[in-house]
Amino acid sequence: MRAEFDETLVTGNDMIDSQHKELIGKINQLLESCEDGQGKVKAVKMLDYLLDYTEFHFSAEEKLQEEIEYPGLEKHREKHNEFRQAVKELQEMLEEEEGPTENFVKQVEKNVVDWLYDHIKGFDRSVAEYKFMRSNPERL
Repeated sequence: MRAEFDETLVTGNDMIDSQHKELIGKINQLLESCEDGQGKVKAVKMLDYLLDYTEFHFSAEEKLQEEIEYPGLEKHREKHNEFRQAVKELQEMLEEEEGPTENFVKQVEKNVVDWLYDHIKGFDRSVAEYKFMRSNPERL
């Protein structure tokens, strides 16, 4: 399974959308490293890199939300923390295994890809819409 950035994931905020594209690219690199049999070391490196980029992205999103005084910031932070926890659990799972297993790949698809799609389509899109409305009050 490959993650794809398509029109359903566009929030309308260029910064967020470009970071989502990059994040999806990192997820695909992780999945490719697992499926190509590149081994545990490569999968661990890709998962670490994904986590680092996720931290950068979440920080940028939360800063934007603070700047626009987004009322759902705390709930959004909670969702980001759920994702962080899911990635940490994947790290633990990978450490316990000889390498990335089929079950590990399924968990990446469920806890990373599916979570990200749902999060972008719901939480992130609402932030972008709120920002747009604040910037264009005449549209209300």
